[in-house]
Amino acid sequence: MPSAARQWLWIGGAAVVVIAVVAAVALWLPNRPNGPDGRHIVERKSAAQAFPGGLARQPANENQPGMRESAARQDGEQDTADRIAVIADQPIATWLTNPSVTQTRETVRDVVSNARKQDRTPVFVLYNVPDRDCGHYSKGGTTASEYVPWVRSAVRAMAGSKAVVLVEPDAIAQIQVCKRLQDSRLPLLRKAVDALTGHGLTVYLDGGNENRVPTASMAKWLREAGIDETQGFFTNVSNFYRVDQERAYADRLADAVGGDPHFVIDVSRNGQGWRGDWCNPKGAGLGQDPHVTAGSSRLDALLWVKTPGLSDGTCNGGPAAGQWWESYALALVENRKGD
Repeated sequence: MPSAARQWLWIGGAAVVVIAVVAAVALWLPNRPNGPDGRHIVERKSAAQAFPGGLARQPANENQPGMRESAARQDGEQDTADRIAVIADQPIATWLTNPSVTQTRETVRDVVSNARKQDRTPVFVLYNVPDRDCGHYSKGGTTASEYVPWVRSAVRAMAGSKAVVLVEPDAIAQIQVCKRLQDSRLPLLRKAVDALTGHGLTVYLDGGNENRVPTASMAKWLREAGIDETQGFFTNVSNFYRVDQERAYADRLADAVGGDPHFVIDVSRNGQGWRGDWCNPKGAGLGQDPHVTAGSSRLDALLWVKTPGLSDGTCNGGPAAGQWWESYALALVENRKGD
């Protein structure tokens, strides 16, 4: 049997190991502080950290308004081109909707390379979730088995770029009216968040918009979708509510979620506020120019997420969802919000 001295020596050595482990954990925990209900929550970035260098403009071959502007100039339609340039010259998010892994990677790499030349932050929108739009105007998406591999492939192309990624507009809010999504949607989004985590990206989840889903329900769903591992959520995507309204809603939602999530707001078409319809409403106008905030609140940025001029669907005289609708684009410019 070991002597008493050896026993105390062994106990002392074990104690040193325990202390070292505790110290290491203590160093790690500040980046994952305990939130409400004992949840571990990532430390949120400042607005400047989330969008280093500001917002990048799209490359020419991804900028749909820019391509139409160029065509108009070539056809001698200078007035039309000048008006479309009001849209094309702004930083606009790039939507990833193609189920092809190869083509999606090519798009991501093109946008990332272009943003790097500007020394600014690219913004991507993942919009390929299974049963997208619950079969309505923007229906489509991958299958359940394809979705997470598709996300992982896009992430590999984005890794290290410091890109901002908005995960699946409507994907959470639509659960309120599309009950068949209740069981499958949130676990799938949680897997997407897991795939996006740890690659130097800034991630926001779907926060819907005011007057759509009860705040308590949306907060619960955001937690289930993995918001504790993200920067926060986005609101008003492809919608028309004013900034003051959306900001008040987003602050209430952030309080309900707990853990101080940040948010961004889509202002691409909200210059005239809510027009009584979400689908190609008449009288809508461009919102204020997209920009990163000073970072004095949880609002990180006002973005142009929806590309102004693309139809919401075959409603109010519009073409298919996602198609360029020139008369509507020109009306948005005509009705734009003044500075």
